[in-house]
Amino acid sequence: MSDNNAPGFSTLAIHAGAQPDPSTGARATPIYQTTSFVFDDVDHAASLFGLQAFGNIYTRIGNPTCAVLEERVATLEGGTAALAVASGHAAEHLVFHTLLEPGDEFIAARQLYGGSINQFGEAYKKFGWNVKWADINDISTFKNAVSDKTKAIFVESIANPGGAITDIAAIAEIAKEAKVPLIVDNTMATPYLCKPFEHGADIIVHSATKFLGGHGNSIGGLIVDGGTFDWSEDGKYPSLSQPCASYSGMVLHETFGNFAFAIACRVLGLRDLGPALSPFNAFMILTGIETLPLRMQKHSDNALAVAKYLKGHDKVEWVSYAGLDGDKFKDAASKYCPKGAGAVFTFGLKGGYDAGVALVSNVEMFSHLANIGDTRSLIIHPASTTHRQLSDEQKTTAGAGPEVVRLSVGIEDLDDIIADLEQALDRI
Repeated sequence: MSDNNAPGFSTLAIHAGAQPDPSTGARATPIYQTTSFVFDDVDHAASLFGLQAFGNIYTRIGNPTCAVLEERVATLEGGTAALAVASGHAAEHLVFHTLLEPGDEFIAARQLYGGSINQFGEAYKKFGWNVKWADINDISTFKNAVSDKTKAIFVESIANPGGAITDIAAIAEIAKEAKVPLIVDNTMATPYLCKPFEHGADIIVHSATKFLGGHGNSIGGLIVDGGTFDWSEDGKYPSLSQPCASYSGMVLHETFGNFAFAIACRVLGLRDLGPALSPFNAFMILTGIETLPLRMQKHSDNALAVAKYLKGHDKVEWVSYAGLDGDKFKDAASKYCPKGAGAVFTFGLKGGYDAGVALVSNVEMFSHLANIGDTRSLIIHPASTTHRQLSDEQKTTAGAGPEVVRLSVGIEDLDDIIADLEQALDRI
């Protein structure tokens, strides 16, 4: 690589953040399976605890294996820094813990993973954090939801389960006008398909459990700081702009600049709430990321072919996949996800709820489970599982009505994927 040419995505997916182990020469990033780290001396310990130096203290706060994962994902997303945590839900929670005070509001798209809808609408009430819902099909609903209590806007780049493509740039304009950060969950797209920072996002979150890890074997989450938001402009974000009692009055934004948000999530949120990622899971997710570009392209190519097959099936009422010609999100997919519209989409069966239950009961190669992003093809009937806790109106709004089936199309041979769906559809 010359100094004038930045490495490509596939190269970064393998090498970013990693070096041979300096002690042993090990090429793969080691699993630093330790709780704590020895200090050089008292002064070294004091500088670490006082945030005057970077280094390892305790694996709940940071770990060398996790650090490689953080640098790799920050590099792939084009951010300034990242924080690895125990799950995607933990990533969301630490973001809002850093941004919000009791009584504050944030705006979230209705088109979200059902677990996030429940987390935002129910669990966060206990913290005094209030969500106002908006609709990505009507961008004006985001603008109309802004109030003097609004502290953030949250969307998914590709919405789960429906596969809708969010107009990130349009919502980013609303966030900038309101002087609040735009948070984008990029789990479904990954940085291979979509780069939210290039379209105005300020913070990115991931459930690394899904496509980043890619093999259905490890749970994890990531927060990526875009380094683009001015946390000190108007005093809305005291965790970043006001003296911090935990660190002798240090002002985190003043001290750490364009990666202050990632630091705050680590030294205030992760330190005190504790959802640390295990070094072993970090290792597994790192290994998965090495093949991310290969897998995401195969996922997307297979998903498009499966969507075309289902669109022509006489037991299927509709197919919602942004890669299809004529889909209402096709233009958005071309703008935000030019390499493909991802692996996950929904379709509706003419037989409604009972047909959906029958289909997931009769597949053989597809796995009926509550996950996405595996190398294996996965299927679920959201109305009876992931979105079961929602009202009928909420299910329909979230794209999880009674007739809806969600697929996460894997990287198996395409003929085998279609054959399994065909035999299951025949048995309805």
